Amino acid sequence: QVRLEESGGGSVQAGGSLRLSCTASRRTFSRNAMGWFRQTPGKEREFLAAISSPDSSDDSSTYVAASVKGRFTMFRDNAKTTMYLQMTRLKPKDTALYYCDDRGGSNWKGLYDYWGQGTQVTVSA
Repeated sequence: QVRLEESGGGSVQAGGSLRLSCTASRRTFSRNAMGWFRQTPGKEREFLAAISSPDSSDDSSTYVAASVKGRFTMFRDNAKTTMYLQMTRLKPKDTALYYCDDRGGSNWKGLYDYWGQGTQVTVSA
C-alpha cells in the first residue's frame, strides 16, 4: 500500500515562505512521478506541480502550473525518498490544504492520482 507522508504546513504572513515535504516508500519514489495539489473548501482540487521519476526517460522533468510559476519550486531528494514544494512570496489566496500526489506513472503527466492526507497552509494578510 502506498503511503505518502506530508509535512511542513503551517501559518505564515503574506510574503513569507514555506517548504512542504512528502516522503514515500523507496519503490514508489523511484518508479513513480510525484506531484502536489491543493484544495480550498468548495473548490476543485488544483494541480500545482509534478516531477518525473528517476527511472523515467526524462528524469526529474518538472511541470509547474502557471498560477504558481515563479513562486513555487518542486524538487526531490532521491536518497531521502522525499520531494519538496518550496513556496515563496506566499499570498492569502495560497491558503489551502496541500496534498502530495503519487502520479502512478514515471512521466510527470501520470496515469492516476493517489493523494496523501494533506497539510494545511494558511497565509495571513
